[in-house]
Amino acid sequence: MTSRIRSVGIVGAGQMGAGIAHVSALAGYDVFLHDLSEEQIESGIATITGNLARQAGAGKIAEEAMHQAQDRLNAAPSMKALASCDLVIEAATENEAIKRQIFANLCEALNPEAIIATNTSSISITRLASATRAPERFIGIHFMNPVPVMQLVEVVRGIATDDETFEAARHYVASIGKTIAVAEDFPAFIVNRILLPMINEAIYTLYEGVGSVVSIDTSMKLGANHPMGPLELADFIGLDTCLSIMQVLHDGLADSKYRPCPLLVKYVEAGWLGRKAGRGFYDYRGEKPVPTR
Repeated sequence: MTSRIRSVGIVGAGQMGAGIAHVSALAGYDVFLHDLSEEQIESGIATITGNLARQAGAGKIAEEAMHQAQDRLNAAPSMKALASCDLVIEAATENEAIKRQIFANLCEALNPEAIIATNTSSISITRLASATRAPERFIGIHFMNPVPVMQLVEVVRGIATDDETFEAARHYVASIGKTIAVAEDFPAFIVNRILLPMINEAIYTLYEGVGSVVSIDTSMKLGANHPMGPLELADFIGLDTCLSIMQVLHDGLADSKYRPCPLLVKYVEAGWLGRKAGRGFYDYRGEKPVPTR
């Protein structure tokens, strides 16, 4: 099975989907990008094209490689346009109901032999696989953000995932130049099981008045040598995504240590979701980010 993946479909043309499409096209795969509207697909392809051009301009990839990758990008305005894909990766919003509907629709459109993967950062692979006709050909392939830069990919088997599908996923991840971490199918896997409670604790530290936004982020950058402070990182990830992962951890593991901080809930309710919304723990609407607390 490993040698037969030639084309990769991506469902979701946002930041993660565009990043997965970018690295797949650069590695030689024909890529078909699907989203709810043609405008979103075109925006995703424009983002990828621009990022490839920046890489070429910085000397990170050859100009020829850039042109070849751009030529491998295809718009897929409908699910039916993904019918020829050997592997389809879902990179939609972190909402289980939405993902399950996508998988139900994909099963109608795809070749029965195609592998379906999800880029979920926290939801049960086994449970998502149950929304498909062939859970044995379903797997978690969780990329880190931003995809072209981050080297790690978590590969997660569901209870029904067969060995062929697992080996095909391993081969694909290796072929795009990423390092694999095999994770068991528990809430939030490895990276987010560790990272999100740290971010949540940083928000509690702010909520309880232990430190300001700036002092918390400065402390972790200079005191723990983190490249980005936890509140800055939360804004980068998206506070709605942070909240949904904490809720998955809290619901799935039934431990009070995973209770989402009320301040995180309040920010999400206000629509202050971080960088993408212009405001989160920092206000991004001016020349430089300013703390909101």
